[in-house]
Amino acid sequence: MTIYSLTFWRDATERALKSAAQAAVLALGGDAINVWTVDWQTVSGLTAGGAALSLLTSVASAGLANRGTASLSKAVEPHRDA
Repeated sequence: MTIYSLTFWRDATERALKSAAQAAVLALGGDAINVWTVDWQTVSGLTAGGAALSLLTSVASAGLANRGTASLSKAVEPHRDA
């Protein structure tokens, strides 16, 4: 498995964007948000940190399970009736 494939980086980027969005929601909390009083520097830092950790996890898991992707799980072959 190589991290130099387009498929790998597409998978890793998708995962990083999802993690960044989750980190932003976590930083903002579930309460009503007043956009004028939010500490955007903290939110941005946590969002970037979530994305960076996701990319590092993808690179670390590159050759472990499903070759050619950023996934740690094995690909399941579709069931074919004979």
